[in-house]
Amino acid sequence: MFLPIAYRLPDSSASPELRGAPVRRIMGGVGLLLGCGIFSGIFRGISSVVLGVVVGGILPATAHAAGDEVTLTASVDGRPAGPDDLVLDPSGSAKIAITVHNGTDTVRHVKTVRLSGTALALTFFSYDTTVPFDVPAKQSVTKAFFLDLGQLGTQATGLLPTDIEVLDVERQVIASIGATGDVRGSMWSVYGVFGLAVFFLTALAWAGALWALARRRLPANRWQRAMQFLPAGVGTGLVAVISLSVLRVMAPSPAAEVPFILGAAAAAFLLGYLTPNAAEPPPVDPETTQRITRPLPGGAA
Repeated sequence: MFLPIAYRLPDSSASPELRGAPVRRIMGGVGLLLGCGIFSGIFRGISSVVLGVVVGGILPATAHAAGDEVTLTASVDGRPAGPDDLVLDPSGSAKIAITVHNGTDTVRHVKTVRLSGTALALTFFSYDTTVPFDVPAKQSVTKAFFLDLGQLGTQATGLLPTDIEVLDVERQVIASIGATGDVRGSMWSVYGVFGLAVFFLTALAWAGALWALARRRLPANRWQRAMQFLPAGVGTGLVAVISLSVLRVMAPSPAAEVPFILGAAAAAFLLGYLTPNAAEPPPVDPETTQRITRPLPGGAA
């Protein structure tokens, strides 16, 4: 006696999908890593823009009306901080001159002068110099000192938003002034390597999305397909912002970087949304199922 059993032969049509699954998981992880880091930077950038509008539009008028504010003017190598770029050359020292005007009714105690450069809500260089002095009420005090910029070449390069701040004994900012710093650093500085890393991750994100598109392995849901392309678009906008900064075309201020990043993200999102649907799974071939007779245990016929 024989017992009929059913045995399904391996379906060779499913092997490409199985082979592509690890690649998609790797690319998906890269996209998630890139998206998390970039979206946090975008959120901080948008928050700084909104906060700057609110603070710039409301608080200065209140402080001026109360006569309770401290202002700062500064220059680097004789060039005033303002609309013009401040050249920061690591090959030598820079002469920093500051003038602090105390419009309050109390003496302000200055301890530290800070020169820092930021991009994408990240600080890439910061120099603190101890210059203690007092600013009497309703008076102005001018100080000058030389700052060694020898290590700046390994920290940043290109155009970066630069701040000059004066801090009190508790390291609280008393006053500050912003400018655009033209850093003559190396491409292999921290900022340059950061840009190369973002470019590499963006290329991987695009490769993963396009590979899934070519293999027709994208999700069937349009919104899921759009979200798979979104990290690559955000990375493209970020690469554009960093490239313009390194090439000294435009400094990556929040007001300039947010439109670039959001525009590239929207374009990639739309591209993913409009991609064709994934291919339907191949039908099961009934011939792959065969009937096999196997003798029962004990040798029964």
